[in-house]
Amino acid sequence: MAAFGLFAYSFHKDRSRYRNCNLLFLALLSLIPFTVALSGENSGRVLFVIGMTVFISLMIVPFFLIHNGIVMIRREGHQIAHMLSLVLGLLILIGEIATIAAVLIYYTGDPDLIPETSRLFVRGIMVFISVSVIYGSMAFLIFMIYSVFLMIIPIKRDFDYVIILGAGLIDGSRISRLLRDRLDKAIAVYRRDPTPPVLIASGGQGGDETISEAAAMKHYLVNRGIPEMDVLVEDQSKNTLENLKNSKAILDEFDGRKYTALVTGNYHVYRALRNCRKIGLACTGIGSRVAFYFWPSALIREFIAVHTEPKHAVLYGSGWLFWLLVGFRIFGII
Repeated sequence: MAAFGLFAYSFHKDRSRYRNCNLLFLALLSLIPFTVALSGENSGRVLFVIGMTVFISLMIVPFFLIHNGIVMIRREGHQIAHMLSLVLGLLILIGEIATIAAVLIYYTGDPDLIPETSRLFVRGIMVFISVSVIYGSMAFLIFMIYSVFLMIIPIKRDFDYVIILGAGLIDGSRISRLLRDRLDKAIAVYRRDPTPPVLIASGGQGGDETISEAAAMKHYLVNRGIPEMDVLVEDQSKNTLENLKNSKAILDEFDGRKYTALVTGNYHVYRALRNCRKIGLACTGIGSRVAFYFWPSALIREFIAVHTEPKHAVLYGSGWLFWLLVGFRIFGII
């Protein structure tokens, strides 16, 4: 329970901290020995069931991602961003095969499988692939669990402002499904609030758009019954960070309480909150619904974006190197 207490404290202090991902994972992991201990004389069976469940789940994951990637490509096109789920699934499958191969090479004494002179080199390659893929998969799993947690936790009411992050328009002027879901979520927040908040539609005009995203968003909101006086427009931003900076500038023009919500796609909440922390914008992240087939690839993009930040790139690389050396040591390569 101490692990859950530590996570709760860190989460309450700042939801955007990366440490929350690891603390939540450790807290959930602590449930395994706790559950086994409560099982008494059946603890062996319970541990076996847990182990088999985890193993089978890991074996299924790459095939799910590959299937999802194929669906994503069929529905959204052949852009690189739409292939991420397929690529990750193939990498995980390669890592699982490499892990099994490394174990077989290590324990087999059959010279017909791999000649003795090549066995150490091949084993090293297998361990390198295995550790790299498994480490990356675990890091993504930890990131995903926290992202899902942010999606399902209850959201408080009584906001003063709701910032809605824009998304691309269809044919230069029409609201996309992704953006419509964000707007509908903001409308739901507005209508259930005892004192309806001011909505800030945030999004500039792209090179292929005839109007700004913010203008299209305001039109959609007003047409669905939101009073025009309760909708502010931020139409100068070109990316998420500018969305937030410019929206904060609007908030700074007003006095009084500024309990703020931020509405974006559910996969994007965590990274958006990290950007809020960078500019000193205190807010609660609220995720809108995203088509299930779209979600894995979108979350992979978020994972890559966070881990290419200099600080997290160094931490990720250091952890990978540590476990790679551990793997080499276990399999007698060094």
